[in-house]
Amino acid sequence: MRAQRTRHQLFLPEDLSERLEKLAARPGASKSSILADALTAWLNRRGASELEDRFGQRLDRVSMALGRIERDGHVLLESLALFIRYELMINAPLPEGDQAARAIGRDRFNAFVARVGEALASGHHTFEYSAPVAADDAGQGG
Repeated sequence: MRAQRTRHQLFLPEDLSERLEKLAARPGASKSSILADALTAWLNRRGASELEDRFGQRLDRVSMALGRIERDGHVLLESLALFIRYELMINAPLPEGDQAARAIGRDRFNAFVARVGEALASGHHTFEYSAPVAADDAGQGG
């Protein structure tokens, strides 16, 4: 069964009309199918453009925010690792040539990293972060 079709009368510029005639002259081609395919492609592009216009800026903002969060996470992890390494290896009063004490510091650091891994794997968090209470909410009871 053929799909229901509606007849349309179109006015095209002469050069475009000639190009359509040449395309329709090929075997298996028709003006209707060529125009239907072209109109479908145009409408699909326009719909995609509307979605881009509608959500593009929001997605850009979300992407930028995620980038900042990722960067901040890397900064925090590096800061924490350096602080811990400093506390376990450098801050302790170690003589310059005491390689045994430095080895102990490295072992302590590796044990710390292993403990962090265990805590993350188990879901147990030593530090629970809670968002600061807004000034408006501070005096109100729950």
